[in-house]
Amino acid sequence: MTKKRKRQDDFLKVKLKVGKKKPKAENATNITFKSKSIHLPEQLKHDSSGPTTHRQHSIKDLLSQLHHYNSNVKQGALVGLRELLSANPSLVEQHASVVLTEVAALFTDKDAAVRAAAVRVLRFVAQCIPAERVAPFFPLLSAHLTCAMTHISAGIQEDALRVLDVLLEHYPALLSQRPTVLLTNFLELISQRRLGGTKGDRTGKGSYALSITTSRSVTAQQWRLTVLLRLGHFLQAVVEERPTEDGMSCGGGLGIWSGERGVVTPVEVSWDEQIFSKGGIRVFENSGAKPTPHSTYRLRPDSEPGAGLSEGLCLAETVQGFAGTLVPLLLEMWVEAMGGDRAQADSGHLLTEEAMALMFQILTILQLLRRLVPQRDQQDMVDAWFRNSYLSDFKQHFMKNFPYSQLEVVRHKKKTDTKRGRQQVVSGAVAGGNVEPLALNVMLCQVMVTLSLRGRDLIAGQDADWLGPIRAFVTDALSSGGKLSSKHLAALLEVVWRMIVTQRSRAVTEELLQAVYIQYQQKNLGLTVRTLLLHFFSQLYIQEHQKQPHIARSRILARWLASLPVQLVQLGSRNPQLSGHLLQTVQSAAAWGHKDLLLSLQTHACSLYDPHEGCVVVLPVEQQQQLVQILYFLPAFPTDVLACLSQVCNAGRVSRSLAATLIRTVHLRSPLSGWSSSSQDVPVRDVDYLSFLFSTLTGFSSESLRLLQQADEEGLLASSALSPLSVFTTPLEQFTHHWDVVEEVCHCLETLGSRTQCFEILQNAIAKNLCGLVVVPDCVCAAVLRCVPRLLDLNFLPSDTLLHFLSDCCLSMLSLLLQLDQSARKRDAVWEACFAALSTVPRLLRLVLQSLRVCELSELELPLLAQILSLLLQHTQLRNHMAANSALLQTIIQDLTRFSGGETREQWLTDLLYCYSVTMSTHRVSMATRDIY
Repeated sequence: MTKKRKRQDDFLKVKLKVGKKKPKAENATNITFKSKSIHLPEQLKHDSSGPTTHRQHSIKDLLSQLHHYNSNVKQGALVGLRELLSANPSLVEQHASVVLTEVAALFTDKDAAVRAAAVRVLRFVAQCIPAERVAPFFPLLSAHLTCAMTHISAGIQEDALRVLDVLLEHYPALLSQRPTVLLTNFLELISQRRLGGTKGDRTGKGSYALSITTSRSVTAQQWRLTVLLRLGHFLQAVVEERPTEDGMSCGGGLGIWSGERGVVTPVEVSWDEQIFSKGGIRVFENSGAKPTPHSTYRLRPDSEPGAGLSEGLCLAETVQGFAGTLVPLLLEMWVEAMGGDRAQADSGHLLTEEAMALMFQILTILQLLRRLVPQRDQQDMVDAWFRNSYLSDFKQHFMKNFPYSQLEVVRHKKKTDTKRGRQQVVSGAVAGGNVEPLALNVMLCQVMVTLSLRGRDLIAGQDADWLGPIRAFVTDALSSGGKLSSKHLAALLEVVWRMIVTQRSRAVTEELLQAVYIQYQQKNLGLTVRTLLLHFFSQLYIQEHQKQPHIARSRILARWLASLPVQLVQLGSRNPQLSGHLLQTVQSAAAWGHKDLLLSLQTHACSLYDPHEGCVVVLPVEQQQQLVQILYFLPAFPTDVLACLSQVCNAGRVSRSLAATLIRTVHLRSPLSGWSSSSQDVPVRDVDYLSFLFSTLTGFSSESLRLLQQADEEGLLASSALSPLSVFTTPLEQFTHHWDVVEEVCHCLETLGSRTQCFEILQNAIAKNLCGLVVVPDCVCAAVLRCVPRLLDLNFLPSDTLLHFLSDCCLSMLSLLLQLDQSARKRDAVWEACFAALSTVPRLLRLVLQSLRVCELSELELPLLAQILSLLLQHTQLRNHMAANSALLQTIIQDLTRFSGGETREQWLTDLLYCYSVTMSTHRVSMATRDIY
C-alpha cells in the first residue's frame, strides 16, 4: 500500500536556529544594481561666451549676486567684478549701464564693507569711461548720491563723501550741472532746520542751526571740516566748469584780471595776394572780437538736462539766498572753534592746526560764493550784499587778530587706535589740515578786499581800520625777499590789483607796485612765477592805464616798462614764450607812445636788431613780426640802426615777406615816402634812407666786399676775355632771398619823387662802391642789372663808367650761367635781368658787342661766345637792337668762322649762322613792310 504524501500547509512558521543566518523573506526586494558611466563632453565644457573670474563667475553671475541678501556674497561679487573688469577692460564699455546702475544702488547698503567695495568699483569704472559716455546715466548716480548724503545712518553719510570725491575727480562737469540739490544736501549734513525758521529770518542766525551727531567716530568739528572741504571742491568745480561772458572757462586764471575781455581771433591777411583778387575781404564788428555783454537777459533757457537748475546760480539773488543760509553757519562754526582754542592759547592770532584748516575752508567757500555768478555786474551786486550784511561780522571774527600764525602744540607719543586713525583720515580731518599761515592770511585778504568800496563811493579813511593791516601784510610779504610759490603769488597779485583799482590813490599804488617790483627783480625765479609777475604788470598797464590816471602816472610802472627792452635783449631765445609776453607789452606801450619805453627802445635798438645775435633773428616768426612792427614807433633811425636792419634783410634769417615788411616800414618813416610831417625832426634822414636802400640792394656790406677781394679762388669764376669780372657764386637760397629783397627795394625807389635824381644817386653809388671791384657776387650783379632798367629815365643818359660796369656784369653773368649748372629759377632771374638791361639801357648792347674780341678767346671759349650770341639773337625784344648793330655782329661772326679752324663746320657755328640769318631776314621783311605802308 502506497504511503500517503503529507500536504504542505500554508503560512508555516519557520523555525530559527541559533547560529544560522536568517533566511530572506520570499517577498524581499532585490536592491542590488549595476551602473555604467555615460560621458557627455559637450555638457562638461565651461561657458565660453565671456570671460570669468578665477572662481569661474561671469559678469552676469556677479551682477546677479549684487542682489543677494548676504553681505559677504555682495562684497565678494564686488571684488570679483573689479577683478573681471580689470582683466577685461572692454567689458566696462559694453556693460557700463548695468554696472553703474547696480553699483550705485549699493551706496546706501547697510554693511560698511559692501559700501567700501562699491566705491572702489566706481573709482575703477570712472577711470575707464569718459564723461560723455557716463552722461546718460549720471542722473541715476546723482539720485543715489543724494539718497546716501541724506541717509539717516552716519556711516552711509561718510561713505557718500567718498562717492562725491570720485565724481568730483572724474566728472566735475556733470556734477556741476545739478548744484541746487547737492548744496541743500551739504547743508543738511552739518545742520538742521530751526523750528519755525523761515527764509525771512532777521535775527542773523539763519533758518538752519548746527547739528551734532554723537554716533560718529570723529568729533563734530572734524566732521564739519570734512564736509566743508568737499563743499569747497564742489563749488570750485561749479565755478570752473561754468562758461563766462566771453565763452571761456573761468577757472585757472588770476581771477580779477582774467575773463573780463572779449576774445579777439586774429585774421591773417596777405595784402599782396588781395591786390588782384576778385573776392572781397569781410569786415566784422568789434574787429572780429566777441563783445562782452553785461545784460542778464536770455532769449530762451538752455534745453540741456539740468541746465535750468544751474542757471539759477547765475543770478545774484539766488546766490544771496544760499549764502544767507550758509554764512551764518560758517560764522557759528568759527565762533565754536575759537571758543575751544581760547582755553589753549592766550593770544588770538595763534591758531591750532585744526582751527587754521577750518578757517581756510570757510574763507575758500566765501571766495567761491561770489564767483558763482559769471557776470561782472552780478558779482558787484553780490559783493555789495556781502558788505552790507556781513562786513561787521567779518571784521569782528576774522580781522580782529589778523595776521594769523600757527600755534605750536607739543604732541606726546602714545599708542593710538588704528581703526580710529583710519576713520579720521577717511573723513578728511587730516587731509583738511596742513594749511600754511601765509595761505590763510592771503585768502583772508582776498575775501576782505572784495568788500571794499570802489572809486567815488569810497570815503577817505572809511575802511582804513581793516584795509591798512591788509596793505601792510601784502607789502611785507612781497618785499621781504622770500620766494613765493606761484599759487600764493597769484593770490597776492589779485589783492594788489583789487586795491589799486578800487582805492585809486597814487600813494597806495606806488607802495603796492614797489613791493611787486621788488619781487620781480629777484633772481633765479621760476618760470611760472616770472610769468605771473610779467602778466600782472602787462595787464595792469594795458587794461587800466587809460581809465585810471593814477596808474598811468605811476613811476614804478614807467620804470618797469623802461626795463623791458633790456630784459628782452638779455633773455633772447632762451624762453620764447616769455619773450613773447615782453614783446606784446612793448608793442602796446610803443603804440601808446610811452616816452620812457620809447627812449629805452631807442637805446637798445642795435642790440635788438643785431643781424647775428639779436632778438629779430633768434626768436620765432611771430615774435619777429612783432619786432618789425615795433619799428614803426621807433623815434629815430640812426645810421648804426639802419646798418643792422639792412643786414637783417639780407642775412636770410628772416623770411622774405618779413624782410619786405621791414623795408616798407623804414620807407614809411622816411620823409621821401610822401607823408607830410609837422615836426622838424624827421626819424630818417634822406641820405641815411638812400644809403639803407643801396646797402640792402647790394646785399653785402663794404667790409664784406673788401674781404671778398682777398678770398681764395674756390667758389669763384675766374675773369677772362669772356668774363671781365670774377663772379662769386652764392648759394641758391641766398640768391633767391636777395632777389625778392631787390624787388622790394626797386619798388621803394620807384615811388620816390624825382626819377632822374634817384637814378643819378644810384649811378654815383654804383660808381663809387662797385665799379672798382674785381670780385663781385652774382647776386650783386643781378641786383644792379635788375634795378638800373627800372629806374632809368629816357631823358637821362647813363655815364660811361656805369655802362662799362653793366656791360661787364652782363657778360660775366651770361658766361657763368653757361659754364655752371644753375637752378631754373636762378637762370630765369639772371636772363630776365640781363635782357631787360640790354633792351632798355642805351648803348649797352653795343658796348657788350664791342667788348667781344674773338682773337683773345681760347678754343674752349669760342662755343660759349656762340651760345651767348645765339641767345641774344633769339630774344624777341633784342632783335631790333641786334639788327641795328648788324655790322658789328657780322664782324664777330666772321672772326668766329675764321678762328674755328676746322675743315668741317662745328654745330655751334651752324646754329649761330642760322639764328643770324633768320634774325636778319625777319628784320628786312619788317622794314620792307613798313616802307610799303
